[in-house]
Amino acid sequence: MKNLIIFLLCILISLKVLSQESSEKKSTSAKNVTIISKEFLIPNLNTVSHKIWVYLPPDYEKSTKKYPVIYMHDAQNLFDAKTSYIGEWEVDETLNNLFKTTKKGFIVVGIENAGEERINEYTPWSNEKYGGGKGAIYINFIVNTLKPYIDSTYRTKPQQKYTSLIGSSLGGLISYYGGLKYPEIFGKIGALSPSFWFSDQVINFTKANGNIQNVKLFVLVGGKEGGGTAMSEDTKNMEKLLLETGFKSKNLKTKINPEGEHNEAFWKNEFLEIVKWLYSIN
Repeated sequence: MKNLIIFLLCILISLKVLSQESSEKKSTSAKNVTIISKEFLIPNLNTVSHKIWVYLPPDYEKSTKKYPVIYMHDAQNLFDAKTSYIGEWEVDETLNNLFKTTKKGFIVVGIENAGEERINEYTPWSNEKYGGGKGAIYINFIVNTLKPYIDSTYRTKPQQKYTSLIGSSLGGLISYYGGLKYPEIFGKIGALSPSFWFSDQVINFTKANGNIQNVKLFVLVGGKEGGGTAMSEDTKNMEKLLLETGFKSKNLKTKINPEGEHNEAFWKNEFLEIVKWLYSIN
């Protein structure tokens, strides 16, 4: 009994320490990042009220300019170490620095994932082991509800050529899907470590939708991601399929970083290059 009591006390002390560490974690988001007051329930997707983070360029309040918009997933991991899972992308710091050197500004709209429902949100097709398959509903929400709201609330350049969709892992898969399904909405796609393995249906989907003339697509994968060389091979195969289907080679860039791992640190380090290539920034 005495040992049991000591064991339980150790657990309580450990939980208290973890709680204190979490509460003491400082916010790292820049001043030009906010979580807007309006939240969104997505009908037929889940019952989670989705929070939306918005990054505005440093000169937004002092100008009348309109800006390109980058839509991104997993907002908890984009701007703030306090809310991130295992590290943030530092999207705000990266774009603030880009503005300093080039005067190129962007609006970034980050959509929080729904936690345990993330797989459902970010997968267009189901997987026998992992389930999922409600990604079409999620993308339709961005196209038909969120984008009109953002365009009516902020000074955006709403045209296709200024609008991008960027995400990683399953977020990379849903970005790829959204870009090919709605090429009239999204002119630029960043698919980082896309989970092409999730469903073989991505092959027929690509064959049916890959003949796109005016969409730029950057596909990134790391050589040290899980599954050994599987993700790299999936990416090479998808690149080949896209080109065979009719996707313009000048609009497609595939990068395999041999040192890249499946984590936020990898995606953070590659984010600037992806944005600069998609928007032709030297």
